[in-house]
Amino acid sequence: MAGSPSGLIAGPPHGLIERFEEKFRKSPDLFRAPGRVNLIGEHTDYNAGLVLPIAIELACYAAAAPNRDSMLRVHSRNLGLAGEWPVASLTHLTQQHDWTDYIVGIAREMRLERGYDLMVESTVPLGSGLSSSAALEVSTAMALGWKGELPSLQLALLCQRAENSFLGIPCGIMDQYASIFGCEGSGVKLDCRSLQSEQVQLPSGIALVAVNSRVQHALAQSAYRARVEECAAAAAAMGVKTLRDARLSQLRLITDGRLQRRARHVLSENHRVVSFVAAAEEGDPRDMGRWMIESHRSLRDDYEVSCTEVDFLVDTAIGIEGVWGARMTGGGFGGCTINLMEPSQVEEFEQILSREYYGAFGLEPLFYRVTAAGGAAKIS
Repeated sequence: MAGSPSGLIAGPPHGLIERFEEKFRKSPDLFRAPGRVNLIGEHTDYNAGLVLPIAIELACYAAAAPNRDSMLRVHSRNLGLAGEWPVASLTHLTQQHDWTDYIVGIAREMRLERGYDLMVESTVPLGSGLSSSAALEVSTAMALGWKGELPSLQLALLCQRAENSFLGIPCGIMDQYASIFGCEGSGVKLDCRSLQSEQVQLPSGIALVAVNSRVQHALAQSAYRARVEECAAAAAAMGVKTLRDARLSQLRLITDGRLQRRARHVLSENHRVVSFVAAAEEGDPRDMGRWMIESHRSLRDDYEVSCTEVDFLVDTAIGIEGVWGARMTGGGFGGCTINLMEPSQVEEFEQILSREYYGAFGLEPLFYRVTAAGGAAKIS
């Protein structure tokens, strides 16, 4: 796991290239793909809705070089694990239910025809809701010879297809898109129906701190799939293709109370994204924070994807002086919150929240002082 109360890790991990050269006896190319924090617009991407993520400096780095053996060899420095497969066998592989599934999924989607040696190391904390998986997917695709320009919608779609088809996760495109299209100092407002985006300059004089609850409840993946299915059922009940095509006045057409709540979150969350962007453009962090708090309450009550630990972090944070807003970020049932505050209050915020959270749950939260960073790139 990466990160500490003192902030984030910037730059490539020390020794990655040297370790690659030592193991594979050749010099690699090096690629970087960042994780992301979603400021607002949660569980809307697979409903063709609106999202506003930022790419962050925490990233996955992939060092790679072709080999003549027609083998795909991979090694994770984080996990100390490795795997290798003949390239010709990739189309016949089944899931191993571990980190290598993301790499194999990308290689299959790319129809890899030549061998590669690949070593990855990530500073994105695993299971935190900061999209370590998308960072791994994007960096792997670049390292395995993806030839397009950057940023690229086609690369984002390729990585999404790999996750949908090989891993069987019905994710939207937000995480991959944010990793590729991230822009320094700006959020990326993405319309997941048109796949058009615009940069939203974030106001000066704000601080963003992600707080890792260090919990990830087991039902996260099954609940994610259930929410995708519930949203599809809600859209069908309203006679629309996706919830993006529905209006709040149509909620009365849904007779099932649970499905009505799911749809109400998605429709109201799209409105909150628009309102948050307007507040950012007006340089009003208090209004931005208000929409974040409303987003969390909707995720907690209507979408039911929060948990006791994350609710505690949010409720405690918004009671600390200088904090304008807080909400869960990511799929839910653990992971991180994102907090918007006055820069002068960051240290006190971390001290108070750490003390209160440890007192309630016996866990030390991890803090990441995040800023909007640039997107994926080849760095050497």
